[in-house]
Amino acid sequence: MSIDLPRPIALYVAAENAGETALLGECFTAAATVRDEGQTYRGLAAIREWKAETKRKYKHRVTPLELVERDGITLLKARLEGDFPGSPATLQFRFKLEGDRIAALEIGA
Repeated sequence: MSIDLPRPIALYVAAENAGETALLGECFTAAATVRDEGQTYRGLAAIREWKAETKRKYKHRVTPLELVERDGITLLKARLEGDFPGSPATLQFRFKLEGDRIAALEIGA
């Protein structure tokens, strides 16, 4: 099943799966925030460092399963597979979009 993702989310998934941190500048705002594993990353430089480290650590891949928009938030349910305990896991990616960019992302169960 193919899911029609908004452009910034499609770019984010592509960057995740390819390990291409350069693509993150095309999908996040300069002042974006990301919350993952109890940490908050602010700004594009911090987000690029976070993504490079998680890719090295987990060698993961994201497969979108379902997309829902609710109250200004775009919720992506996705399967995350990689080198981590409990793989594969189904996670919720909560995106707040501003125009054609991601302003905030929270990743959790």
